[in-house]
Amino acid sequence: MKASQFFISTLKEAPADAEVVSHKLMMRAGLIKKLGAGIYNYMPMGLRVIRKVEAIVREEMNRAGAVECAMPVVQPAELWQETGRFEKMGPELLRIKDRHDRDFVIQPTSEEVVTDIARQELRSYKQLPKNLYQIQTKFRDERRPRFGLMRGREFIMKDAYSFDRDMVSAKASYQVMAAAYRRIFDRFGLRYRAVAADSGAIGGDLSEEFQVIAATGEDAIVYCPQSDYAANMEKAEALAPVQPRPAAAQAMTKTPTPGKATCADVAQLLGVPLSTTVKSLVLATDTLNDAGDIVGSQVWLLLLRGDHDMNEIKVSKVPGLDKGFRFATLAEIEDHFGCKPGYLGPVGLKKPVKVIADREVAVMADWICGANEVDYHITGVNWARDLAEPDAVADLRNVVAGDKSPDGAGELAIERGIEVGHVFYLGTKYSKAMNATFLGEDGKPAFFEMGCYGIGITRLPAAAIEQNHDERGIIWPDAIAPFTVVVCPVGMDRSDAVKATAEQLYADLLAAGIDVILDDRGERPGAMFADWELIGVPHRVTIGDKSLKDGVVEYQHRRDAAATKVAVGDIATYVRSRLSA
Repeated sequence: MKASQFFISTLKEAPADAEVVSHKLMMRAGLIKKLGAGIYNYMPMGLRVIRKVEAIVREEMNRAGAVECAMPVVQPAELWQETGRFEKMGPELLRIKDRHDRDFVIQPTSEEVVTDIARQELRSYKQLPKNLYQIQTKFRDERRPRFGLMRGREFIMKDAYSFDRDMVSAKASYQVMAAAYRRIFDRFGLRYRAVAADSGAIGGDLSEEFQVIAATGEDAIVYCPQSDYAANMEKAEALAPVQPRPAAAQAMTKTPTPGKATCADVAQLLGVPLSTTVKSLVLATDTLNDAGDIVGSQVWLLLLRGDHDMNEIKVSKVPGLDKGFRFATLAEIEDHFGCKPGYLGPVGLKKPVKVIADREVAVMADWICGANEVDYHITGVNWARDLAEPDAVADLRNVVAGDKSPDGAGELAIERGIEVGHVFYLGTKYSKAMNATFLGEDGKPAFFEMGCYGIGITRLPAAAIEQNHDERGIIWPDAIAPFTVVVCPVGMDRSDAVKATAEQLYADLLAAGIDVILDDRGERPGAMFADWELIGVPHRVTIGDKSLKDGVVEYQHRRDAAATKVAVGDIATYVRSRLSA
């Protein structure tokens, strides 16, 4: 490709609404153009990156035995109503009506449609296993789209769905996909971690996220440097302390804490470690009748150490809270505690509540909590002596760096990541809901065991940029760069020697199957180099009259601090060697 024939549109400044590095650089480099909130045109330079991502994904999915298809972006609501997700997914699911007033959705994912295909087409165990995948546009009506392609509303995703005859074979299919994902992300040339994850709204009980490591990542990744253990924050287990609960050493005392409504403020006032305080979080669960009306409520008190944060996913797995919970209303709090939030605690309640203690709190002694009276806390609180043992003890908190690794190999560390892929074992969640069965070897109908596997095709370039950039612009890994090599002739319009050398090198690299662009626009060297450094093409060859007189040209990798002089006759071979390296 020659630059004069291509579409290059760079900007000196990023738009004011671009917040993160990838958004700023993708806009400045002319990879994307905003059309609406969370909706972007993929410009030619950006589309080349997306197509390279798709090609790698497609090759590895095919290699793993998956079969490509394409499912509609617009899908009948009836399928989503069968699984209940038409109502449950909330406002992120874009619902529309056609001219006949029939309900449809704009697909955010395709479990329902692919399950419908399976129940119609896969009738016997002899047709299994099967894995269908697509690379298709999706839409999620994000309330606050932001960060460019990182959290847009319209995006491209690769989603695959496996169908198996039993759990053993389904888990084998899952492992095939998990291995394929590792090959895919290895080929992208990015630093990533595969981490154990919670399955969330999609369901299932075996799940891994693929996270590209980046300081700006939204997700916290928990890992053990001494082992292969890795999990996202939602999934990472905080082990129960091994030491027994110490004996009480202090008397329980009501202590004035005027205006100190947080654990941190109380600890500072009293001159004690924050870890000696206990925070109170009040939740409620509702009992509904057949009409969906609330006929009763239960108030719950969760106790966590003052320096720890609640993990809502873990809380949602506590028996009694696993059917759904909400934060208690102010009226419910005052009714049960006789006090407003900020001074709550488990001692001296007006009405009984269910008390769930985090594992750390369950072994604490002489701790500090609210006195259920404004401007007062209680010090020296101890289980059994001052209040009954908790109704239950559970892992309720986010882990912190330095916690013991669940595999016993060392201490946990935390880094930031951007989720770009996710694999789930679904079981029969969707096949049962949609009565999708096949005839088993015994001649009886059985529900498909399913898995689903997603990769954010358009999110991945943004994640790559967050990991690979400097003050001058993007630094693409070779595998997904819009062009792998750029040939920059200086004064091509004024020098026959420069033009001839550039044209010859361009032809040689093309003949070698290298994705090369020749910048024949006649730009000044500074402007030309600034464009390609911003766009992030990883390999650059500069050809000028002065260097040609010495029989050399200049090669420079995007990460190199200085250029390397290479003999004109050797440059094509040299570039190929750098690419293979």
